[in-house]
Amino acid sequence: MALLVSIGHDGWYTGEQLAEELRSIAPGADIRPDSAPGNLQEITALAVSTLKGGLAAQLPNLQLVQKLGAGVENIVAHPGVAPHVRVARLKPQEPAYEIADYCLAYVLRGQRNMSAHAAAQSRRVWQPLAPRRPAETTVGVLGLGHIGGMTARLMRDMRFRVLGWSRSPKEINGVDCRHGADALPRMLGLCDYVCSILPSTPATRGLMDAQMLAAMKPGATLINAGRGDLVDEPALLAALDKGTPGHAVLDVVSQEPLPADSPLWRHPQVTLTPHVSGWHLGDALADVVENYRRIEAGQDLLHEVDRQRGY
Repeated sequence: MALLVSIGHDGWYTGEQLAEELRSIAPGADIRPDSAPGNLQEITALAVSTLKGGLAAQLPNLQLVQKLGAGVENIVAHPGVAPHVRVARLKPQEPAYEIADYCLAYVLRGQRNMSAHAAAQSRRVWQPLAPRRPAETTVGVLGLGHIGGMTARLMRDMRFRVLGWSRSPKEINGVDCRHGADALPRMLGLCDYVCSILPSTPATRGLMDAQMLAAMKPGATLINAGRGDLVDEPALLAALDKGTPGHAVLDVVSQEPLPADSPLWRHPQVTLTPHVSGWHLGDALADVVENYRRIEAGQDLLHEVDRQRGY
């Protein structure tokens, strides 16, 4: 009975680093990095950021795939993950705060004319510009779950008018919460900034298509810190050329790493960051160890995913 750690991509923790941190929380537990997996028949739990192609199918006694984050779309339908294998995700506080902070940073960048001031400096031009008042600015948040709800409350506390959208009804004090497909395009037309924190599900993939993008307020900013497949990227580029929306901040894209020939790199109204909005696992490391203990004990899991619904 062992937990195998496989990050599945570069640029974050290594498997060795994370296995060491997990062992510090659970001394004596059999926690292995994928660089030294040992006997694969002993692996009952697999902790991943990105599930590598054939790894799960090589583990005959696998009972749990623990996602080291929130998005599980590439796990729940993975052909190598047998139907009986359970899937869990994380709902940590620290990266949720980081994602909310990321959205706020780019809202404030627009509010305080940061790009315009940087451009003026490059031309050696002294050009004062009035910042926009928060009370006169509407921020929309798509997805009002753990992270989206935190983002909406942060924007509210920064004195913005906040609209929230979700598939089912939600209530957040001080946030105008809306729900259902019919409400979304009307809400988009009211927002100066739209922050997407939506998961990847059949209902959200390609949600921001040409029609939805055209429903946005001219000159508005779309900030996507959820999942890259939310946005129809060719439609986004065409919409940006028309000024609706006026700018897009993308921390996630449909293919990561973004290919060098993608036109997103070169478009003047696109800001790209390499999937860094939520970084540190913080308190969630204890949940990884706890779920490993629970799967061995046959107990209910923390944050178990409904594989049919996809979240």
